[in-house]
Amino acid sequence: MTFKQMNISEPVCRALLEKNYSTPTLIQEQAIPEALTGRDLLGLAQTGTGKTAAFAVPIIEQLLAAPMPQRKGAPRSIRALILTPTRELAIQIDESLADYTRYTTLRHTVIFGGVKQKSQTDELRAGTDILTATPGRLLDLMSQGFIRLDDVRHFVLDEADRMLDMGFIHDVKRLLPKLPPKKQTLFFSATMPDSIDRLAKSLLHNPARVEVTPASSVVEIISQSVYRVEKPQKKELLAQLLLGEAGHQVLVFSRTKHGADNIARYLSRRGIACESIHGDKSQNARQRALSNFKEGRSNVIIATDIAARGIDIKGLDLVLNFDLPDVPETYVHRIGRTGRAGCEGRAIAFCSSEEAPMLREIEKLTGIKLVQQKHNLPSLGEPAASPTTSSTQNIASKSQSRTQGGRPQNNRRREDRKRPVEPTGSTQKAVVSAEKPKRNNNRPERPRPVQQSGQKKSGSGKPEPSSKSPAKLRSRYENYD
Repeated sequence: MTFKQMNISEPVCRALLEKNYSTPTLIQEQAIPEALTGRDLLGLAQTGTGKTAAFAVPIIEQLLAAPMPQRKGAPRSIRALILTPTRELAIQIDESLADYTRYTTLRHTVIFGGVKQKSQTDELRAGTDILTATPGRLLDLMSQGFIRLDDVRHFVLDEADRMLDMGFIHDVKRLLPKLPPKKQTLFFSATMPDSIDRLAKSLLHNPARVEVTPASSVVEIISQSVYRVEKPQKKELLAQLLLGEAGHQVLVFSRTKHGADNIARYLSRRGIACESIHGDKSQNARQRALSNFKEGRSNVIIATDIAARGIDIKGLDLVLNFDLPDVPETYVHRIGRTGRAGCEGRAIAFCSSEEAPMLREIEKLTGIKLVQQKHNLPSLGEPAASPTTSSTQNIASKSQSRTQGGRPQNNRRREDRKRPVEPTGSTQKAVVSAEKPKRNNNRPERPRPVQQSGQKKSGSGKPEPSSKSPAKLRSRYENYD
């Protein structure tokens, strides 16, 4: 089946062909016909399956088929709202909308936090048909009066499970009452935990369910391997592998933001050009890092799971899990960045002894036993050869030379002191010669004041001065008998 056979309009088909979308993916083939009818849709699909076009194309077709009458000079009202968890994903969706609507008159806008709002509010004042937004910035601009959702006819909640992980579900629930009750809702999620299932049931009315490729099948075309390496040695092993991957694009996953920065600093010291992206980076810094990576100015990027949610790199060679994720499904999301659109990909994982239970859960979910790889790093139990080794050996040899008969001399001396010693002439001489001589500096004693007969002692024992002439002190230069 082709997009033209799905009754997609000529301008949209033309734009899709320019993006080399000749035949729809499985999720597109199943979701687009259902969504074109205006029916609610529940889509279960992993990252990299083409789900952006699965909801964007039918929305564009319905907006073109039912244009809203506009008063002359009045700005366009928002007719489609797409809600995403991250800035990167919002930007990626807006870029896709720019491609799909190239030969139409539809306008699209993206808003997200982390940047100044003026450029975004200027576009909103000019009017837009399709708005892509993150929850926080959307609620903020709504409270300021820049956005009204009265005319929304199509609502997309993308990456619903990630919304839950990032704590945005409460913002989504605050937003829902502000939407018109009569609208089409397209709900997409990679996984379906109980909380997401309850949210979907509260939002959707008689939805069509589209489910493509369970979590395990996404990784079947990806070559996966694992290195057993402890945490202190991971960075050194990473540097060795990346030096061997020169010229290839590598996406490295870290569990924490601090860890991503730490890895990037270490690799930079090793002469490996790399950048890190995470939630604490400014939006401009994140966009600059992604642009450098996509355009080949840097071949290594270290990212956290949330920051990497919107990364879509064509032909990504390798995904490397520096830290194993706590949730097995997250591993599938990570390595899904490679091996897209039917291409083969590679994924490498580092597993410490503490992460062994996580590895077992991943292998249980995917049904694939990761290939064990060996490295040439010394085990942590082996002493490393260093200059201190020779000095330690010298100390050991000296201590051994001090022992006689297998017993140290100091113990022998201690035992000799316990034995009774008979006095002999030689012994007495030794004692006398060893006796410390008295100090004699030939200095006369300090003269003391002579108490006169007329002086009286006080109760404290100190002499009280007499009313007669004061006592004369003897000179230190006088002779003493």
